[in-house]
Amino acid sequence: MTTERTDSIPRVDPSTTSGEREALEQWLDWHRATLARKCEGLDDAQLRTLSAAPSDLNLLGLVRHMAEVERGWFRNVLAGEKAAWIYATDEDNDRDIHVTDEDTYDEAYATWQAEIAHANALAAGHGLDDIGVGKHRGGKTYNLRWIYLHMIEEYARHNGHADLIRERVDGATGY
Repeated sequence: MTTERTDSIPRVDPSTTSGEREALEQWLDWHRATLARKCEGLDDAQLRTLSAAPSDLNLLGLVRHMAEVERGWFRNVLAGEKAAWIYATDEDNDRDIHVTDEDTYDEAYATWQAEIAHANALAAGHGLDDIGVGKHRGGKTYNLRWIYLHMIEEYARHNGHADLIRERVDGATGY
């Protein structure tokens, strides 16, 4: 059974003539909206559907993972906030992906959107060449340009996963 697409989540195509920063922000927003569209119209059980053995990937987990990624790169690396992980634990570093029946999309989506809003607010105060005041796990520092490019890459990779998972769940393709 194929679910009818509603495409109610707005997604604006990036401009073909914008400057560097605007292009980076537009592409990041486009990929964020794409992941939300991949989840649209599914219930929590469908969002927990695993991609294919032995992978633990699922759409709900990808949304939770991207909330962690937004937090890590913008709060911790760019702003140096030292914010604790949202889902990861000492016992399960991949707890974002390892969802349970108690985990809901409503909570994950709200958390993800809050992290995106915070990320956008933090980035607004920095130029592309500004070096973040925090460090990543490897001890390196990064400028905002690199963070934007990495975030676009991260979303693009996971949106590819989301394409396959969504098609497995209900046959829906595109978006």
